[in-house]
Amino acid sequence: MMTSNTRRVTGGVDTHGEVHVAVAVDTRSARLFDTASFRADTAGYIELHQWLRSFGELDQIGVESTGSYGAGLTRFLRSQGETVIEVNCPDRRTCRFNGKDDPTDAEAAARAVLAGTATAIPKTSDGPVEAIRALEIAYHSASKDRTRAINQFKALLVSAPAPLREHLAQHSFHRQLQLARRFHDHHDDVVQQELRYTLKELARRLAFLDDQLARLANRIKQHVADTAPALLGLPGVGPHVAAQLLTATGDNPHRLHSDAAFAKLCGACPIPASSGKTIRHRLNPYGDRRANNALFTIVLVRMRHHPPTRAYVARRLAEGKTRKDIMRCLKRFVAREVYQTIIHPPSDVPTGAQIRILRTALGINMTDTGLAVGTTYDAISRLERGIIHDTNLARQTRDWLLTITP
Repeated sequence: MMTSNTRRVTGGVDTHGEVHVAVAVDTRSARLFDTASFRADTAGYIELHQWLRSFGELDQIGVESTGSYGAGLTRFLRSQGETVIEVNCPDRRTCRFNGKDDPTDAEAAARAVLAGTATAIPKTSDGPVEAIRALEIAYHSASKDRTRAINQFKALLVSAPAPLREHLAQHSFHRQLQLARRFHDHHDDVVQQELRYTLKELARRLAFLDDQLARLANRIKQHVADTAPALLGLPGVGPHVAAQLLTATGDNPHRLHSDAAFAKLCGACPIPASSGKTIRHRLNPYGDRRANNALFTIVLVRMRHHPPTRAYVARRLAEGKTRKDIMRCLKRFVAREVYQTIIHPPSDVPTGAQIRILRTALGINMTDTGLAVGTTYDAISRLERGIIHDTNLARQTRDWLLTITP
C-alpha cells in the first residue's frame, strides 16, 4: 500500500542508437537522485525500467526522440503501464547557457515534464497507421527518384548529338523511353555509345520505378481504405493525402485533445501578426509540413472542383480578402473536418462490397443503379470494386437500393 511518505519519481531519458542515458528526479522536490546509462535493446529497457522504479513510485518518464531512437523504449515502457511524455530536444539557446552532454539532456527532459512544458503523448506506432507510414516513406523516395531520373534523361537529350536528338524528338516521352530501352550500345563513336547506354539504363530505371510506385500505391490505398474509409470519402482527399494525415495523427489519434491541437500539429492554425492599429493573422510556418501539404492539396482541389468551396471563395473575395487569407481559413476548416472524421468516424458508411451484395440480391444492374442515383455505370463499378471511396455516393446508392422492394 502506497503511503504519503512514498517517494515519487520522474524519469528523463536521452536516447541514442546504442546507449540510452537516464536520470531519476524527485517529483516533489525536483532533486536529482542519480544518472545511469543502459544499452538500447530489450535487456537494457528492462534494466532502465527497474532502475527508475528502485527510487520510488514512478510518475512519468520524459523521453527524447520517441519517433526514432526512443521508439523501442517508448513501446516497452507503455507496455509496462508507464506514462511516457514526448520531450523535444533542447534548443541551441538552452544548450549555450547550460552546456550539453547526455546526462544534462536527460535531466532537462525530466525537468521539462516536471515543469509542464512537455505534455505531448507520443505515438504508439504499433498499428495500421505505422504500416501506412512505412509504405509512404518508400513511395515518397521512389517518386523523387523517378522525377530525378526523368530530368536526367531529358537533360542528356538536350546535349545529345543531332541525329539521336532529332530521332527521339519526334516521339512522345513515353515512346522515347520505349525506344531507349531497346538501344544497342555498340557504336563507332565512344560518346554516342556511352550516351545510348546511359539513356537505356535510365529508361529501365524509370520502368522499374513505375512498377514499384504502382505496387506501393495499391498497398497504401488498401490500408487507408481499411483504416479510415470515411476520410477517403471527403472531397479532395485521395489515398496519399489521407496517408499523410493519418501518419500525422498516429495510431492513437485521441492523444490530440481537440481539432485546434490537430490544426497546430499540421501548421494550419492562425498566428497573430497584429501591430498597432493593424489586426491580422498569418500562416503558420511550423508543424508537420507533409500534413500541411496534404491540407493544402485538399484546399486546392476544392477551390477548383467543389461548388460550396468555390462559392465561399467568391464571397470572401468580394469582401476584400486575399487568396492567401482565404486559403488559410480553408485549411483551418479542413483540419477541423479531418480531425472529426478521424476521431469520430461515421458508422453508416457502406463499403463497396456491401453495396454489390445488396444490388445483386435485388437483381438490379449497375446501369440502372447509376441512372437512379445520377451517376454512371463506371462510377458504380469503381465504387463496388473499392477503386474510389465516395462517402456521399455510397450512402446515396445504399439508400436507393433499400427503397427497392425485392
